[in-house]
Amino acid sequence: MKKQRNKKVLVEVSSRHLHISKEDFEILFGRNEILKKVKDLSQPGEFGSDKFVTIYNKGKEIKNVRVVGPFRENSQLEISLTDAYYLNLKPLPKLKLSGDLEGTTRVEVIGKKRSKKIPCIITKRHFHISEEQAKKLNLKNNEKISIKIKGKRGLIFKEVIVRTSKNYKSAVHLDTDEGNSAGIFGKTFGELILEKS
Repeated sequence: MKKQRNKKVLVEVSSRHLHISKEDFEILFGRNEILKKVKDLSQPGEFGSDKFVTIYNKGKEIKNVRVVGPFRENSQLEISLTDAYYLNLKPLPKLKLSGDLEGTTRVEVIGKKRSKKIPCIITKRHFHISEEQAKKLNLKNNEKISIKIKGKRGLIFKEVIVRTSKNYKSAVHLDTDEGNSAGIFGKTFGELILEKS
């Protein structure tokens, strides 16, 4: 028999963006450039920077893609499936968790100085939660849960991957395709559906 426990949580929609390594940053923008913080993001230490890039493929481009800091060990471009179709990417980027870049499509990213082909993924919907809070809810890293969005276009998103870390703040991250499909606009809260056997 299943026991179901529900909890409200912040839902954020992440638009296309680039996580970048210091090495790739210097290639795209030059060694003398600095990755400056413009605004803090919801997860501690992460920020939107003052730098933007263009994604290019076979005559199609998407401009003003924000670079997100701080520097990472490996660069990764995160886009939506709609973006991938528009850019006519073949093969399509794989649906993956952040940091899993094995076998990914590489896409040309153009910076202020130069360009480079960078691994590109469509990010799996996921739930950031601190290790302490996860323990209280009896959740484990990489476990799958569901999130219910209410409203005129309300949906239940399944296959939401739990991601735990000591300093995470609780928030579900969807991409723009998912956010649009549920009619999410502005600050939104969803209902976690936690099912245990």
